[in-house]
Amino acid sequence: MQVDKFSEGPATDTDDSSADPDQSAADAGESVANAAAEGQTDETVSMRWQLWAIFIVSAAGLLLEVSYTRIVSYKLWYYYTYLVIGLALLGIGTGATFVVVSPRIRGAATRTILGWTSILGALSVVIGYAVVSQWPIDTAVLWDYGSRDSFANFGALLIICVALFITFVSIGVLIATLLGRGGKSLSKLYFADLVGAGLAAAVVVYLISWITPPGVIALSALLLAGLGAAAAYLKVGSQQESAAGSDTPAPTLGQVSTTERVAAVAVAAVCLAMLVFNSSLPDVKVEKHKISPPAEGFDASDWGPVFRVDVDPLPQEYNSKLLSHDGSWGSALHEWDGNTENLTEFENDPRAWPFAVLGEPARRELIIGSAGGNEIQTSLFFETEQIEAVELNPVTVDLVSEQFADYTGNLAENQAVNLTQGDGRTFLARSAEDFDLIWFVAPDSYAANNAASAGAFVLSESYLYTAQMIEESLGHLSEDGLVVAQFGEVDFANKPNRALRYVNTAREALEEMGVDDPSQHIAVARSSDPLSGGLSTFIVKRTPFTPDEVNRLVEVIPNVEPAELIYAPGIESSDSLVAQVAALGPGTSSETLLADYPYEVGAITDDGPFFWHFTPFTDVISEINQPASAVDLEDSIGERVLLLLLGIAAFFAALFLLLPFVMIRKEWKQLPAKGLSAVYFAALGLGFMLFEITMIQRFTQYLGYPTYSLTVTLATILVFTGIGAWLSGWLTNNKGVRPAKLMAVLLGVLAVLTVAYRFGVPALTENTLDAPFWMRVALTVIVLAPLGLCLGMFMPLGLSTVAGMSDHADEYVAWGWAINGAFSVVGSVLTTMLSMSFGFRTVQFMALLVYVAAGGVFVVLRKRARALSASAA
Repeated sequence: MQVDKFSEGPATDTDDSSADPDQSAADAGESVANAAAEGQTDETVSMRWQLWAIFIVSAAGLLLEVSYTRIVSYKLWYYYTYLVIGLALLGIGTGATFVVVSPRIRGAATRTILGWTSILGALSVVIGYAVVSQWPIDTAVLWDYGSRDSFANFGALLIICVALFITFVSIGVLIATLLGRGGKSLSKLYFADLVGAGLAAAVVVYLISWITPPGVIALSALLLAGLGAAAAYLKVGSQQESAAGSDTPAPTLGQVSTTERVAAVAVAAVCLAMLVFNSSLPDVKVEKHKISPPAEGFDASDWGPVFRVDVDPLPQEYNSKLLSHDGSWGSALHEWDGNTENLTEFENDPRAWPFAVLGEPARRELIIGSAGGNEIQTSLFFETEQIEAVELNPVTVDLVSEQFADYTGNLAENQAVNLTQGDGRTFLARSAEDFDLIWFVAPDSYAANNAASAGAFVLSESYLYTAQMIEESLGHLSEDGLVVAQFGEVDFANKPNRALRYVNTAREALEEMGVDDPSQHIAVARSSDPLSGGLSTFIVKRTPFTPDEVNRLVEVIPNVEPAELIYAPGIESSDSLVAQVAALGPGTSSETLLADYPYEVGAITDDGPFFWHFTPFTDVISEINQPASAVDLEDSIGERVLLLLLGIAAFFAALFLLLPFVMIRKEWKQLPAKGLSAVYFAALGLGFMLFEITMIQRFTQYLGYPTYSLTVTLATILVFTGIGAWLSGWLTNNKGVRPAKLMAVLLGVLAVLTVAYRFGVPALTENTLDAPFWMRVALTVIVLAPLGLCLGMFMPLGLSTVAGMSDHADEYVAWGWAINGAFSVVGSVLTTMLSMSFGFRTVQFMALLVYVAAGGVFVVLRKRARALSASAA
């Protein structure tokens, strides 16, 4: 949901009218801010205490949300993290709606709500985690329509959804109660709310690495339970004393039952035990098609900010240990004694092919995605002089350099090896060196692409395979250097989607560099060796392949059985579609050749880096009634999941955000211009998500660590949206700025920002990608701050307007929030679908158009408000 709540006061327009609609709006706005406090007659809570309370609740909510993206990504698949994002928004919005539509909540004292809601919220976190982590599910059979297993597992998915959803409802109740009763201190409460969420966003990555996602969830529960326990022993004074000007209530104890105190202490104790002993909690039960722990347990296991890594011993004849990434195959640790003479198995391995093409030991080499160190060992065997190995996940780096250092031959201590934890593209941008070999070693497993929590906002986007990245790599090669990419293919013979896309992307990169005939710069080979998992190998050169280089490749391929040359310049090779695309002559596009191919395999760029998105959504929708393959997860499964989640989000939003208005249907029917206001608040919810999520996606590349993009972007937008909401009230109330004029200025600024993000930000990020990390973070904040300030003003303007149109101001504000929340939930999924189809920049222009439409509706709403005010006068 858009993070705006409502500003301190409404607008003070000076439009010509026989009556002043903004004065009635001001009265209504004051009513909105205090409506929830009608029943608070027995006690009150000091403002200082409320500030701490909302700070804690907001921090707990964000910690929960990000941690659950890691849990769900590991338990299910990366694309199911949308469940967490959408259901968190939905739960918080539902809680806020309940505060307004429930007379019982509105009639309760603030201390009572803080106490019991915090206790029940902590309990819901504990129970919810047990359900989410342990409930069995097999997502693959969801698409076996009509079968018993399909119905059963769809039911299991709904149970997991409900458990996640309920976890966030109490947070929505607490935040809405505190903000709704804030009165003149609303801006302070709102600021504390956003600071709590912003601070949590800044530290959650480190907490996940330190105490694991289950530990962070336990910490969130403990924060809520601690708040409940503190509220149970809170000393409060009367409301009358507070109204008389006493900032600190008299030390009289409010009515607190023994049951509440016992419950608070008991739940807090349980949460504390979960936090302290989180390593002893039952492990997350993964879905059926993932790698479950063996009976004797994993050799090692650790949650990282990128993905969870488990070390599982393979059968003894392999002399290796499997590294699973978020429960699926990732890499391996190969046992080695440190003597290169004992690495002869690499002579008959596809990893030998790049070195055969080079013809002599590489002087300097860069490995992107070094994982368990297999390619480092290969490079040492082939006598590479200097090896720069870059691995994104710090857990994997620790396994190679510390926990299993002896097992893998102490690679990090080898004088020829420099092992670095970081992002490969950022490393390359900051490097001034040329390399004989730049090796992309399947660095984008599905888990890696998810990027822990940034993947909550992406469907496996990869900036390592884009045309811009290939061009950057070619620019860092020595005269006859090679760019090599290796990854598996599900069905190379019949559906070589990955290979076709990479060849198309490489051709585009070469053409951008001015190469006339890309076919002379590309070679492709294929291995079906079961130990390597079946690798497609792509070799790209800045200069044309020489006959000697091609001959050396042809000679070495038979050493691997079975293996084949797919394409090389000047060689009669495979008749596969991959070879035909690679062999296309100068100025020839692959579009005609691939016109009848049923998948999208065109080149990808930084604007739409969805390498693994092969099935258009139009095709998925037209075939949605057909069962899908449970084996090939690339064949529209991710797209089907997004459509499923879109449906679930819409259903839950209607059920829990809109249906509760049945409880106040009499008041709801009396609200004027409901449809018009619904369009306005829906546009804000959708437009906000279109901007926010695309910004998170775009800064993933720039910050070099996907989770940082989530935390930095989210924290910045949260804080500056809050400041924008406060600034809106200050401008309209204190400075007399007309709302209509402010709306026009906001739309103008937003248009300028959108154009700047389209044309200016790419140049900025490209030219500063090699800057120190702190500087890139600072520049990100500077770029995003104006957007947050701008977006933060739209919601208060709308709320203050509708609040002045009816005697039921609080119900109308709740209606605005419900519509906004419903479309924010839908927008969280829809944004990625649009980004995959049209690219980030186009989606941001869509966001601008949505806000322009909202601005037009706002003008009509203001006219309607003036008409109502005039008729009332």
